[in-house]
Amino acid sequence: MKIKEQNINKIMIWLLAVSAIVRGVLAAWMELGNDEVYYWTYALYPDWSHFDHPPMVGWVIQLFSLNLLLDSEFFIRLASVVFMTADTYIIYRIGKDIKDARTGLYAALLYTASIYAFVITGVFIMPDTPLMLFWLLAFWMAIQFLIQPKSRYLFLFGLFAGLAMLSKYSGIFLWFGMALYILIFNRKQLKNPYLYLALLLSALCCLPILYWNLKYDFVSLSFHGNRVGGGTFSLGTFGTEIGGELLYNNPVVFVLAIIAVMAAFKKKLGIEKNMQRLILCIALPMIAVFWVFSFTRPILPHWNAPAYVLLIILVACYLRDKNPDSEALPKSITAALCVLALTLVVGVTEIKTGFIPLDKHTEPEALGREDFTVDMYGWRQLGEKFADFREQKIAEGVMNEEDGIVANEWFPLANLDYYVARPLNMRVMGLGWPEQLHKYLWINDERGGFHVGENYWFLTDSRYLKDPDELYRWYFQKIELVGVIEIERCGKPAKNFFVYTCKGLRQMPPTLADVKRGIL
Repeated sequence: MKIKEQNINKIMIWLLAVSAIVRGVLAAWMELGNDEVYYWTYALYPDWSHFDHPPMVGWVIQLFSLNLLLDSEFFIRLASVVFMTADTYIIYRIGKDIKDARTGLYAALLYTASIYAFVITGVFIMPDTPLMLFWLLAFWMAIQFLIQPKSRYLFLFGLFAGLAMLSKYSGIFLWFGMALYILIFNRKQLKNPYLYLALLLSALCCLPILYWNLKYDFVSLSFHGNRVGGGTFSLGTFGTEIGGELLYNNPVVFVLAIIAVMAAFKKKLGIEKNMQRLILCIALPMIAVFWVFSFTRPILPHWNAPAYVLLIILVACYLRDKNPDSEALPKSITAALCVLALTLVVGVTEIKTGFIPLDKHTEPEALGREDFTVDMYGWRQLGEKFADFREQKIAEGVMNEEDGIVANEWFPLANLDYYVARPLNMRVMGLGWPEQLHKYLWINDERGGFHVGENYWFLTDSRYLKDPDELYRWYFQKIELVGVIEIERCGKPAKNFFVYTCKGLRQMPPTLADVKRGIL
């Protein structure tokens, strides 16, 4: 493919449009994942912060769904479709400002090829969706400050870095990297009062997080501290993390990032040295910190993906330097885009059809146990089938119209809440330990709490089968299996939902008030 300089703007318009259309279709077509449907509850019950994450993802869901007036999967995910389109343009502008328009185009294409960027932040609604927008905006302002050291760029860096932290705690690495760069390469900025005003602006953005954590004894920060702290040394968890990063960031992009970093250390990248230093000061510590964590416990590969996004800029510069006079698109970029396309086709087809037999179980209690793709399939079908099943049991006098649904963990509580209970105007409650319920401990309060004598439905699927008698024998007078709902995919059984009735609540579970008093 030949790229003429005068056609770069047209190519960018086509890239943004095609990317947005493809992601928009996927956003509307695919069922919400376990995490996504949980973040829907952030919009359903907004707060200054939440057990797992800061509040921004809930706020953007509220904004783009008109406060859940439009609550289909498409509108819940609409912020992801819009923000990733903006992200692609911003990274183009960063590459253009650092080197030239062709470098910017390379960066935009490589960013589009990233599975993390295209799917996790561009289709799925996650804290990473707003994080990436503010992460890139903050870095863009930092680059502008290096080009033209005006105070407004520092202020904007502080604002966007603060909003990144209000999206996800890992946004703090923007300031960590900036501080590292200033201390090592540009100490004269320590005398710049606007630097401290920018830091203050970031701190002000984080006041909602501080207020909420003070109110609840820093429960969120303690939770995340436990996620990354402790554990025993294991090369296996580190290897799993590297493998995950390879896949999430696109294998081609991942390898190119390593090559570009090596070229940067060998001073073989033709970009201004301070810009190169700033990228490395932000990206490498973030990658290193999560690598260290991964030696002692499993972590998620997307936690340090924002660092790889900055390395994409170095990759774009590296590819531009390799063939400065060529109009041909580098083959590595074409390969990366092909990997993305193949991943999307195979992944979506597998979720919708199960054409690759990932699970070999045939027994009803274990059907789908080894098939992770059924986590994103069958919830709509369950909602429809349970509605009929419930109506029949109410007519038989087995349960009552006002009886709600109960479960002991945030997943599948949120899935049942959105796909099963919401259309039927049912109440979903979390009955379990706070560390399992997460936000549902707060939602229980919002929904009036538990009352002695209440009855509940309990649904558990064959992939994550649970015995309600083991969980709740002390809570209810009678627990009984009343039916099985089969979820089909392409005419074949994919998983089963076992439906129980839990009657006569006789003991009150832990409440939010217990957490406030420090009992739990």
